[in-house]
Amino acid sequence: MSVNAPCLPTCEVIIMKPFPVHTIESSPEKSRASLEALQSAFGMIPNIAGAMATSPVLIDCLVGLFGKVHGGSFTEDQIQIVLLTDAVVNSSRWAVAFHSALALQQGISAADVDAIRDGHLPSDPKFAALSALARAMIEKRGHVTRQDMDSFLDAGFDNARLLEVIAIVAASTITNYTATITNPPLEEAFKQHTWARG
Repeated sequence: MSVNAPCLPTCEVIIMKPFPVHTIESSPEKSRASLEALQSAFGMIPNIAGAMATSPVLIDCLVGLFGKVHGGSFTEDQIQIVLLTDAVVNSSRWAVAFHSALALQQGISAADVDAIRDGHLPSDPKFAALSALARAMIEKRGHVTRQDMDSFLDAGFDNARLLEVIAIVAASTITNYTATITNPPLEEAFKQHTWARG
C-alpha cells in the first residue's frame, strides 16, 4: 500500500510594501473623520495615525478610545505617565519619543521622564504608582497581583481608577503595536527624544 505525498502549493515570496503615512486627503474615505478629529486635538496628524488610517476600523477604535481616555478622571500628566511607561515596556521607539515630548509639555519633570525611559519609576509617588501598575499590567498580561493593586490603591487611587488604567493601556497598545508593525518616521519635532532600549 502506497501513500501519496500531499500536493503542496508553490511557495511565493511576498514582499511587504511600506505602510503609507496618510494625510486626510490620501486616506481611505472612512478614515477621514478620525484623522480630522486628531488634527483638531493635536494641531497635526501624528505619523502613527497616518499609518493607522490604512485601516478605518483601527483608526476609529483609537480615536473613540482616545476621547474616552482623555475625558476620564485622570489628569493629562497622569495619562502621559501611563502612556510613556507602556511605550517603554512595549519597546515602541516612536511612541517613547512622542510621549516623552508630551509628558514634558504637561509639566512632568525631565528627571521623571528620564526615569521612565530608563525603566525606573518616577520620584513623584502618584506617578510612581501609575507607572508601576501600567508596567505590571503589560508584563503580567493583566494578571496583576493583589500587591500590585494595593500599592496603587495605597497611593490614593480607587478601584474605578484602577480599572480606568486598563483603558489607557488599551489605547497605548493600539499605538505601540501599530508603530512596531508600520514603523512610521519620527517627526522632526520629536527627534530630540529618540529612544532605544538600553
